[in-house]
Amino acid sequence: MRVAVLGTGGVGQTLAAKIAELGHEVMVGTRDVQAALDRTDAGWGAMVFSDWHAAHPDVKVGTFAEAAAHAEVVINATAGAASLDALQAAGAKNVEGKILIDVSNPLDFSSGMPPTLSVCNTDSLGEQIQRAFPGAKVVKTLNTVNMNLMVEPSLVAGGDHHIFVSGNDAAAKAEVTRILKEWFGWKNVIDLGDMSSARGPEMLLPLWLQLSMASQGDLVTIKIVR
Repeated sequence: MRVAVLGTGGVGQTLAAKIAELGHEVMVGTRDVQAALDRTDAGWGAMVFSDWHAAHPDVKVGTFAEAAAHAEVVINATAGAASLDALQAAGAKNVEGKILIDVSNPLDFSSGMPPTLSVCNTDSLGEQIQRAFPGAKVVKTLNTVNMNLMVEPSLVAGGDHHIFVSGNDAAAKAEVTRILKEWFGWKNVIDLGDMSSARGPEMLLPLWLQLSMASQGDLVTIKIVR
């Protein structure tokens, strides 16, 4: 499958590396390819991008628009504050009719740590993306775990915990559920409902951050007991 991963940070690097390892044709999208390759700094959990790319030469790198046009499935792994701008750069025509997996969170770091949410309660970033790109089949998922658990849920409790999907298109959610299980090894995927249900997992982030700080590690997640 041809997959675009938008974002060159730790989440984008982790997802792109895993998906390429599985044999899929991956292109990472960024705003400015040369600027990304020239950067010598790295964000939290990320490698310097040129070093990461040297270690993953089979992964192509292009602009947001080139990556989205290349792909059958697009993954938004950009920072939540930049997601709408990044997807506008990717282009509505390049995500039209495609599954757009959104793993971003609307975190606002303007007042320091812990961050607040820039949108919550009556809206979500997932809904904003779906409204901005009505032709895309947006599915919100993976935003409630750290990047390593995204692709290897067995790191905690042998994988006996839960991840969520939200979206308006039932067939797209079914396909994303298949991807989560077959590509990454998720055992327990809960369909929360339409895209408005993305408000719940996005608003879990303040709790997740507090749990991470309290446990002095980010390998924490949610298990639903019924």
